[in-house]
Amino acid sequence: MRKIADVMSSGCITVTPKDNIFEAAVAMRDHDIGFVPVVDGNRLVGVITDRDLVIRGYAEKHSGSTSVTEVMSDDVLTISSNLSVDEAASLMAAKQIRRLPVVDDGELKGVVSLGDLAVREIFVSEAGEALSGISEHEHRETAIH
Repeated sequence: MRKIADVMSSGCITVTPKDNIFEAAVAMRDHDIGFVPVVDGNRLVGVITDRDLVIRGYAEKHSGSTSVTEVMSDDVLTISSNLSVDEAASLMAAKQIRRLPVVDDGELKGVVSLGDLAVREIFVSEAGEALSGISEHEHRETAIH
């Protein structure tokens, strides 16, 4: 059974409570992401999304110098790295969550997204089909000769 540790993205781009929403927006732009964990050291204290920046930040007329803590979500659902991929997918579907921080012993280890689950599952499936097709082709050639 595959675990979240096998499919999560580690080495996440993060911001700290000392950063402002402009810095979070620049990090999102520069790394082409829409979700950034907010950490104090390695401890997850919240997350900020591109939607948070718009709805709770700029649309509320906050300036770019506003602290990320003013617009971040601090009641964040997390999962552990040893949770199965199937359990994580079920949880994400039930809660309608696209991304989940992966936290072990209070420390941020990575992030898993629906895309991580889908792309990796498709890749494994496609790789299996390709290998099966290659094997069938080799067996046919051997039988012909």
